[in-house]
Amino acid sequence: MKQQAHVVSTGMYRYTHRREGGADIHDIFIEKSVFRVIFSCIGAAFLLGSVCRALLKETLCLSSFWSVAFSAIIAKWLQYKLVKKEPLVIMPAFGVQLEQHFWSGRAHRQFVPVSKILKPVLNECVTPVTCYWSLALLVRDEDEIMLAFKKLHPPVKMLVPI
Repeated sequence: MKQQAHVVSTGMYRYTHRREGGADIHDIFIEKSVFRVIFSCIGAAFLLGSVCRALLKETLCLSSFWSVAFSAIIAKWLQYKLVKKEPLVIMPAFGVQLEQHFWSGRAHRQFVPVSKILKPVLNECVTPVTCYWSLALLVRDEDEIMLAFKKLHPPVKMLVPI
């Protein structure tokens, strides 16, 4: 039995929630931006050109290394995420299935039985340059927490309904 989807959207992510049968399906989509893909390709070409220019010179100097390092930072910043969406399928009687769907069509799935889940946690991740929220599962007999969304970092307003 299908139920109408609940949708929340921000500039970069789109969240949908629907029920099918006995499962709750929470999807986090990354909004595809044509400009971001084009800039990503330009950044990769710029990096490749800088590396080739530095290697084809007869003498390597300090400016060559700075040029390559700067190009790598710009290319990484413009890098397009290969993940299309990350669904979270909650089956109350069985467990949670974590999925990653890539733009290439490949999918990665991981199932966590309900008997191994101790508690879901809304976790604030702080790094030296950014701060974001993540949904994690505390799993029995595991040393580390298991992130529900491994590649995407949706805003907290999308994580709270899950």
